[in-house]
Amino acid sequence: MSNTGNQPLIRMADIHKSYGQVQALVGANFHVNEREIVGLLGDNGAGKSTLIKVLSGAVPLTSGDIFIRGKKVELRNTGDAIANGIETIYQDSALVTQLSIARNLFLGREPLKGPAFLNRMDQDAMNDVARDLLKRVGISKNIPPTTPIGSLSGGERQAVAIARAMHFDSDLIILDEPTNNLGVAETQGVLNFVRGARDSGHSCIFIAHNIHHVFQVVDRIVVMRRGKVVADNIDPKTTTVQAVEGVITGMSEHEAEAAAT
Repeated sequence: MSNTGNQPLIRMADIHKSYGQVQALVGANFHVNEREIVGLLGDNGAGKSTLIKVLSGAVPLTSGDIFIRGKKVELRNTGDAIANGIETIYQDSALVTQLSIARNLFLGREPLKGPAFLNRMDQDAMNDVARDLLKRVGISKNIPPTTPIGSLSGGERQAVAIARAMHFDSDLIILDEPTNNLGVAETQGVLNFVRGARDSGHSCIFIAHNIHHVFQVVDRIVVMRRGKVVADNIDPKTTTVQAVEGVITGMSEHEAEAAAT
């Protein structure tokens, strides 16, 4: 496990989230250290997506506290999360299908050229960055950055969403099922990006149904079940896929602890 200080980058304490009578999160505790890649696992309905939506500002928590580098923060919307250095890539990341790849990469954060009052976008700069990023996320074919998102495959669209988070250097990048619908080359591009994120000073939360992908890239595995974190210190180097699958499906807490050591 990687930690460059005593204080976590992100700490979520006693997080509760209710949707009417449904308790999606029940006192969940979760943290991510500086320059750490955390795999977040659990069956459907375990609370993973809700936890991430709370952290990304997409849904408000019912109760609990969120700290960034020890300072309590209020994440009322996704803008608050982005301002605090948290960038999230969802499985169905919102892209504007009519706009080009380059425009989607910079949506709302376009570089300008010339006098500021003219508000002219620097299209050439956006195109150059887009070409480089597409290569880095494993798109080997030469897709012009002016191509509308609507003409791309599902995997290519996901790669564009990942490229966007790569460019804007966030402290924490959350990847929610980023390898779904991706081809082999695109999947390897994503996994290489996650591996490289730590080296370039970032932390990542990596959520994936493919547990083998998680084992390839993370420092620590956290497992959720029924809205709670049931294991938060599983080292993928000293355990097995089968042991972690047992924790996910609900073996005894004693066995969960054994898998974590």
